[in-house]
Amino acid sequence: MEYGILDFLGLLGAVGLFLYGMKVMSEGLQKAAGDRLRNILGAMTRNRFTGTLTGFGITALIQSSSASIVMVVSFVNAGLVTLAQSMAVIFGANVGTTFTAWMLTLFGFKVDISAYAIPLMAFAVVMLFSHKSRTKSLGEFLIGFALLFLGLDMISNYVPDLQSNPAMFEALQRYADMGFRSVLIFFAVGCVVTMIIQSSAATFAITLIMFSRGWVDFNLASAIVLGSAVGTTITPILASLSGNVAAKRTAMGHLIFNLLGSIWCLALFYQFTALIMWITQKIGTGDPNALYTYINHLRVETPEVYNHLFDTSSNPDTQLQLSIEAATPMLRSLQFKASIGLCVFYTTYKLINLSIMIWFTKLYVKVVEWLIPSKKKGDDEFQLKFIGGTLMQASELNITQAEKEMFVYAERVGRMIGMARELVHTKSGGDEFNKRYSRLEKYEEISDRMELEIANYLNRTAEGRLSNASKRRIVAMMGIDSEVESIADCCLGIGKILLRKQQSNVHFNDEIYLNIDRMFDYVQTAMDSMLRLLEAPDSVTENELIVCYNNEREINNFRNTLRQSNVTNINDHHYEYQSGIHYMDIISTLEKTGDYIINVVDTIKTEFKHVSIHNKG
Repeated sequence: MEYGILDFLGLLGAVGLFLYGMKVMSEGLQKAAGDRLRNILGAMTRNRFTGTLTGFGITALIQSSSASIVMVVSFVNAGLVTLAQSMAVIFGANVGTTFTAWMLTLFGFKVDISAYAIPLMAFAVVMLFSHKSRTKSLGEFLIGFALLFLGLDMISNYVPDLQSNPAMFEALQRYADMGFRSVLIFFAVGCVVTMIIQSSAATFAITLIMFSRGWVDFNLASAIVLGSAVGTTITPILASLSGNVAAKRTAMGHLIFNLLGSIWCLALFYQFTALIMWITQKIGTGDPNALYTYINHLRVETPEVYNHLFDTSSNPDTQLQLSIEAATPMLRSLQFKASIGLCVFYTTYKLINLSIMIWFTKLYVKVVEWLIPSKKKGDDEFQLKFIGGTLMQASELNITQAEKEMFVYAERVGRMIGMARELVHTKSGGDEFNKRYSRLEKYEEISDRMELEIANYLNRTAEGRLSNASKRRIVAMMGIDSEVESIADCCLGIGKILLRKQQSNVHFNDEIYLNIDRMFDYVQTAMDSMLRLLEAPDSVTENELIVCYNNEREINNFRNTLRQSNVTNINDHHYEYQSGIHYMDIISTLEKTGDYIINVVDTIKTEFKHVSIHNKG
């Protein structure tokens, strides 16, 4: 039977189904875990060992080392973990990806999971109609699990039959008998295939099928799997391209880890595979290469049995059927043992790599910092620190980046209060006044752009898979984003009032300057208190909230006092009427700034930290 274009497209579709199943399964678990996934990663990366265990556990849970490492990139961006801690998580994630390989081996060959996939989906679909969000997410996980193994079964059906396509077999054999050069060629194949499909698990599944049919021996199958470890680094690299320096450094650390591991493994390749064969024999599964020998024996001695073992489309006669039934148990047993051997190779390689590399995390940090130096930019340049154009696969974790970026944004806007205060005391009409006003104006323009970038990022995050609590959190953050921008508008508004004062040739006396400074003190104190809440909104205390509301009350009371005394002071000729107008405009703008500040505090109180207090006033 010729292998045609429809068969090839069927193979691509089977791989696509496998990848889609993995994606659905991963997203279902991420959504079910919700913000707890963020908390777990944030809490368990305090040292290299807990970081490694965290990387292993998260990767085993969501079935994707690439997704885990993209999460780590976000945590470095968000400042929750250092670059050194991220390296430990990356090491653990690389070991955690072997969990998928073991799952495919144990379920794919030991149990015919595809026979149970459809009934499993029927059960999972019922869960989708549950009123509980977590039950729905678990139903999606089960559907993804079923699709993954249906895809694996279809890959097995659609891979070409080499016995019926001798040209294909000859092409494969041409590169399989070149000694160590064959190892390098198949290593490159594993690397390229994984880069294209962006999943080492899918490459492992395809390799498992090839190996189980005896197309490649244990050495070449191991070379493909080794190459996939390097190829899988492409996903975090692509994710980091539009990110900041920390993102690029983390992705580079992942690449270096796998490259160095592949180099030592290739240098000792035959000795290492011999060790793996010895280990598999010691644990009782036998020689993993026995499958290759057995299948080649069938291909040469009884080709009709070989053909019918892998192609059930025709009906064999009674004698042939007996031969097939006799060969099938042996074939299934050897396939399982061979797949165990391949998993042992993959896991042992990763564990040895981890046991060596974990002691050099500080060196890793120095190397990646040297390879990717930071770009020094001026404080007045527009630059988002924690978020970029590329979203991670885990939308829940994008929120952490946005929260940190929000704090940086508010901190930058907070500086404008001090700039406006300096401008008040700068002599009108001079170069220094114009220079300071231009800087304040530039900061306000940066604020507008930052507000837009953060809002767009939150909008794109909201389109992903989120728990209900996280959706509410995003709405709250968008509100905070707008309030912070309004604070920046108020600061520039003070500058515009001073410009009008300058054009009117109005002057302030010492009493006015003293009262404006005192109002600035109140507003700056309120801003500092708000920033402390915004830096860690989930750990806000009741006392901190009371301080914020007291600050707002002081601002309002002082504004009221100044408003009443202003009329008296004008009547008593302490200053001119026009001076009093500009003076009150500045005071009112500062009081309005306090309103925007307390709006942020209100949002944090109601949406981030549910605390019941009754003295807002």
